[in-house]
Amino acid sequence: MLDKATIAGRHTGFDGWRDLFIDRISADNQRMTPQRLQIAETLYHHGHLNVDELHRRVRDIDPTVGYATVYRTLKLLERYGLVEVSHFADGTARYEVRVGGEDHHDHMICTRCGKIVEFENDAIEVLQVEIAKAHGYKLTDHRMDLFGLCPACQ
Repeated sequence: MLDKATIAGRHTGFDGWRDLFIDRISADNQRMTPQRLQIAETLYHHGHLNVDELHRRVRDIDPTVGYATVYRTLKLLERYGLVEVSHFADGTARYEVRVGGEDHHDHMICTRCGKIVEFENDAIEVLQVEIAKAHGYKLTDHRMDLFGLCPACQ
């Protein structure tokens, strides 16, 4: 997992995240290809995608990118700690960008249409730490997904 010290002094946003990917793939003696960069950029800008959705979006830009390339790139990004995998109501693995604790958020997921809304709430974050502490835990990570019907599906 990446920490704040790892990203200190780097660009923020996509440029910094892309640079981390390039550094990690180089250190892993892997080859950075235009296809891998396109896959990473597409995921960065359209998070919560499953492999099929990401493949379709990337093929709209570059029809030569194969499904296996998308899948292998996602596995590299996951291994490097640059994406997080979630399983929401549809049961498929969905990927979103992650850089340490810099981009923490929780999710509300519509059980009818599958819409995913990210949210942050400082009071909830404090309460989770207090609950963990009350049970003798030192919280190292967490995720919260709330399921229900979005306004359009109610």
